[in-house]
Amino acid sequence: MDFLTLFLIYWCFVLSAFALLCLCPGRKESFLARSVSGASQVLSFVIPPQLQRVTQRGLHRLFHTRSCFFVVLHIVLQAAVFGEYTWEVLVYCWELQFPLLLLLLPYLLLVGNVGCFILCSRADPGIITRSNHASLLQIYAYDGVLFQKGILCPTCNMEKPARSKHCTFCGVCVHRLDHHCVWLNSCIGAFNAKYFLLYLLTLSAMAVAIATITAALLLHLVLLSGLMQARYVDDQGEEHAVELLFLIQHLFLTFPRIVFMLGFVVLLTLLLGAYCCFSLYLALTNQTSNEWYKARRVGCPPQHTAAYTNIYSKGIWRNFKEILKPPTGMQGKKK
Repeated sequence: MDFLTLFLIYWCFVLSAFALLCLCPGRKESFLARSVSGASQVLSFVIPPQLQRVTQRGLHRLFHTRSCFFVVLHIVLQAAVFGEYTWEVLVYCWELQFPLLLLLLPYLLLVGNVGCFILCSRADPGIITRSNHASLLQIYAYDGVLFQKGILCPTCNMEKPARSKHCTFCGVCVHRLDHHCVWLNSCIGAFNAKYFLLYLLTLSAMAVAIATITAALLLHLVLLSGLMQARYVDDQGEEHAVELLFLIQHLFLTFPRIVFMLGFVVLLTLLLGAYCCFSLYLALTNQTSNEWYKARRVGCPPQHTAAYTNIYSKGIWRNFKEILKPPTGMQGKKK
């Protein structure tokens, strides 16, 4: 194996691993983190030290500082998918007389998604400053388990309001911080959570629409070609009816870019769908991902023996309303 191949494998491994880790709160002690650390130690025996140092500096810059890399990657991937959809899928579907509104649906969702992307990335997530610190202290009560009264942020040198967290990417404390999203290059906090939820929903709907239209096109082409009733002869000279694997291979050889795009969008749909469900669950139970993770660890001995009770949940409807219209300090502390 030459050095270039080893270099590419190493970078694919570390980037994939850290991309997964950046989605997991409390990742430093997770099983995935330990697995990555162990694998990295094994690779360190064959990877030159200079390459390891360059990799570590690059990963630190990507995953521990504010960076536009993932924003650019996000735009490139979206442009690639819509380029292929417009260049081939849309043209074939138009010739096969698919409904125009159905074909335009991904573009309409794209407009909404871009709008939510801009709103979410440009909106103030709830950065705690000297001027709003006193009012933010009044919004949520300290539960005494996840959030303790009188705790100072060592970086900002201010008392941390309940449900706040310091973002190491941005170097600020954020009110009801959920996480820092590298794809938006912004924190997701109390005041832009609604835009983030809409961004996820429109992105998922866009992926579902493109996947559905593309799959319908391929199915239509298969039915028109009569491949379902065809038979083929294998290498041993035996005749067989066309199977699913044969159809997939035929479609991939005939429409390689369309099939590759469909596979990518289907995978994206599954991942986004799962994350959307998780985000909706958090919104309806009035939790952040940071609180959800910390609550899972609280019940582990020897810290606490009793199960954690979320004092901030006020019912599904009121929890959802709080996402749409987060409370301000003027409304008083929630008991």
